[in-house]
Amino acid sequence: MKTTFPFLALLLAAPAAMAQSGLPAAPAKSASDTYFGVKVEDPYRNLENLQDSAVASWMKAQSEYARRTLNAIPGRQQLLDQMVAMDQRKAARVTDIRVTDNGRYFYFKSRPQDQQPKLYCRDGYQGQEVLLFDPESYEKGKVFNINGFSPSDDGSKVSFGLSEKGAELGRTLIMEVKTKKLYPEQLQLNRGSGQWLPDNQSLTYTPYNNGDLKDMAARQKTQCVLHRVGTPQSQDKPIFSTQLYPKLDIKPSDYPYAGIDRDAKLAYGFLYSVDRYLKAYYAPAAALAKPNVPWQPLFRPADEATNFVTDEQYIYFVTSKNTPRQKIMRMPAAKPNVAAAEVLVPEAADEAILDEQLKTTKDGLYFVRSRNGVEAKLYFVPKGSKTVQELKLPQSAGRLELAGKNLQSPELWVTMGGWTADRKRYRYDVASRRFVPEALSSEAQYPEFTDLVVEEIMVPSHDGVQVPLSIIYKKGLKRDGAAPTLMVGYGAYSMSMEPTFMPPFLLWAQQGGILAVPHVRGGGELGEAWHKAGQKTTKPNTWKDLIASAEYLTKNNYTAPGKIAINGGSAGGILIGRAMTERPDLFAAAIPEVGCLNAVRMENSPNGPVNTPEFGTMAKEDEAKALLEMDAYHHLKPGTQYPATLVTAGFNDPRVIAWQPAKFAARLQASQVGGKPVLFFTDYEAGHGMGDSRLKQFESIADLMSFGLWQTGSPGFQPTATAVK
Repeated sequence: MKTTFPFLALLLAAPAAMAQSGLPAAPAKSASDTYFGVKVEDPYRNLENLQDSAVASWMKAQSEYARRTLNAIPGRQQLLDQMVAMDQRKAARVTDIRVTDNGRYFYFKSRPQDQQPKLYCRDGYQGQEVLLFDPESYEKGKVFNINGFSPSDDGSKVSFGLSEKGAELGRTLIMEVKTKKLYPEQLQLNRGSGQWLPDNQSLTYTPYNNGDLKDMAARQKTQCVLHRVGTPQSQDKPIFSTQLYPKLDIKPSDYPYAGIDRDAKLAYGFLYSVDRYLKAYYAPAAALAKPNVPWQPLFRPADEATNFVTDEQYIYFVTSKNTPRQKIMRMPAAKPNVAAAEVLVPEAADEAILDEQLKTTKDGLYFVRSRNGVEAKLYFVPKGSKTVQELKLPQSAGRLELAGKNLQSPELWVTMGGWTADRKRYRYDVASRRFVPEALSSEAQYPEFTDLVVEEIMVPSHDGVQVPLSIIYKKGLKRDGAAPTLMVGYGAYSMSMEPTFMPPFLLWAQQGGILAVPHVRGGGELGEAWHKAGQKTTKPNTWKDLIASAEYLTKNNYTAPGKIAINGGSAGGILIGRAMTERPDLFAAAIPEVGCLNAVRMENSPNGPVNTPEFGTMAKEDEAKALLEMDAYHHLKPGTQYPATLVTAGFNDPRVIAWQPAKFAARLQASQVGGKPVLFFTDYEAGHGMGDSRLKQFESIADLMSFGLWQTGSPGFQPTATAVK
């Protein structure tokens, strides 16, 4: 029996031939596909060829028009100036701190005059700071960014990735820290810094097969290789791949990585995709250097393990199997066996374990739980005990980040912050149970945000499920439905929208608007069950949660339908694209940034196959139906008044290929009636947002905020009739 989809009629709808004010219509060459008996028309399939001259000309014209239009919005430049001025208050911003065995600190630091973070080190917290590498002065005439670094355990060397124009893929450089001398070899076709081995002389990494980010073969059947410092890349030896170990369950789209745990004395082989559930093997550490490593299964996806740490005796892992909000289990490192593991930290009734915040020190195990994704707490299990202790924090925290040194040290650093509270870094003294401030970033004051109010509420969704909603606004706000509202969401990969202090976005609330963050299903705010409830066949809950949150805000007079702008990026493009196509009447503006908007064709892009665990595959009927349902491009209907829309793409984007936003923008422009603008801007000097200069980041935020304020009717953001010609 053939399956019929209720939305078949709109999938088959042909685009109108109308062009947006003065702009040429996109070149259209239709194609069709049949998925399990259902024929689906794709009117802009030709836009997938980004090298086609007609496609390139159309995208350029669209970008130039969008740029002129955005630049003409009154108030945009003032917003940008405010962002830059606030940023200059902080003399130094330090992130990604790593501390090696010898107490050497490595970190990124940026000052107001820096467009890219630079790599620094210092010996000890009080040590003299040393600039190791400045990407802005590396090669004259080129714009580089460091896309990750990794110091060796002894702090003698540091490796770091270098890439251009947001492409992420680039090369890995290795430096001797004492002399700041770069080793002669550069590891090409790598993304990031690699993984150091305990000998401090070698590292592992997984290069792409070629440097063409648009080539499907570039990241299929990749191999993890071993590099010895001081030798040419041509001598690197493959150590973990499907070619070497065909009997292991390694898919062509899996990224294989291997390394050594010096404490548990085990070698690990990991197979990464977007699947949260670990797929890993282990062997004796010494075996990694041998021709035939006797790999044994450590974690299978069926175990639902999402992260693990070790000490000399145990492997501690977080699992969601039969446990919606996760629990922590442990098993002997000498004989790993998930089936025989014991529960160390049971599931909590109203808090979810944040699996990425899991650290072991000489004193025990630290972990973080969060309530509704917005209230974080720190817990500790002393070594040799099963007693879980809550540690009293020096301040309330919306989010917590943990960092340690090694298993021979008691040191733990905790960074905490919230929606309206800047990040603060503390060292936890286990003996006195005190948190000692150890800031590396400069302090800054933001008096304009002192009167902001944060509400954390629960909102009933379409099916009665309660969804967390964070609402930020200025004290004294009138509940008369007049406030322009910016809703920002994501809802994928179990990633939580944790409270984060972002002054540029707070400017929306500071000038009388409402900033709202719906913690929609697909994220991890309420545990792994929350993630599963917005994945593949349950994905509609993601955008229906946002719609329900918007309806709550209107029914309770926070705002009104003509006053709401919605924004999300990357996988959040599904959220924004489907919310605006399902309820075009509810939103004044929609701003999907580098968004997944043509999910049906995702597998036909280089980064698509690795994403099938999260979104599904067109090879399975139920998942194909789910992908069609979450595909905003195929839900556009001719003759519909959609919200004003700003669609963005990065031409060098390795994650969401630029033709996805392009196809959506083209079909939306052809479908739109009523005169609301549809702008499509492609940044030819950027990728997915990683590696953007500081000014480019501010410009992107100024674009989305000024566009949203324009379309929600805010005075001071209304261009004249001739300003955008």
